[in-house]
Amino acid sequence: MPHSTADDAGRPSRRRLSPIGTWPAVGVTVAVLAVANVALHRWTGLWGLMTALVVSVLLLGVLRWAGGTLADAGLAPGTLARGARWALALIGLVAVVYLIGALLPATRGLFEDRRYAAMDGGEVLLRAFVLVPVGTVLVEEIAFRGVLYGLVDRVRGAVWATAVSSVLFGLWHVLPSLHLATAKPAVNTVVGDSGLGAVLAVLGAVLFTAAAGVLFCELRRRSGSLLAPMGLHWAVNALGYLVGYLLR
Repeated sequence: MPHSTADDAGRPSRRRLSPIGTWPAVGVTVAVLAVANVALHRWTGLWGLMTALVVSVLLLGVLRWAGGTLADAGLAPGTLARGARWALALIGLVAVVYLIGALLPATRGLFEDRRYAAMDGGEVLLRAFVLVPVGTVLVEEIAFRGVLYGLVDRVRGAVWATAVSSVLFGLWHVLPSLHLATAKPAVNTVVGDSGLGAVLAVLGAVLFTAAAGVLFCELRRRSGSLLAPMGLHWAVNALGYLVGYLLR
């Protein structure tokens, strides 16, 4: 709790929290994400959304504590219009690619997911337009391409920022991919039903999402805005839900 002090005129004032260094801030961010990863894996619906919002605000607070700014997080007001243009273009590109993939028999099976069988249209729309943008895209982009990238970029540059952010982004997907081999027929066909197959599916998911993290970081760097990777991230996940549901 901040202590009251007195300024030169004798008026009470509040002592500001002393800033921490970049690497301690990275450590705090990773610790918060480790707890959040478990919580978001266990909690769904409203609790999951609230957790994602709280974690997002908390991580931006850590960045601020380390002396960072909205620009370090890719959220400077002057970059938002450019970032929005990038986001819209990327969403359109993903939509075209998914449409072609859905129409071609050779690639249509990639959209199959057994989890769609228990969903109705309302749940799919809820996932695509509420749960994915808030519970997935917002918290992950602020964490990995916003706070972590911004912290490391300030002291070690874009290459190190991309590496740290992307490796941690890959590890973030260990828990969500534990049942990937049974949920996705295309994955199951490759790795099978064994325990080793499940491990290979998780390893593949970690490597794939780490590589995706590199792409997201590059989009953030080139556009100067967090909105660009947010747009691509939302399109890949949300449009995947919509196309997979329609093709079930």
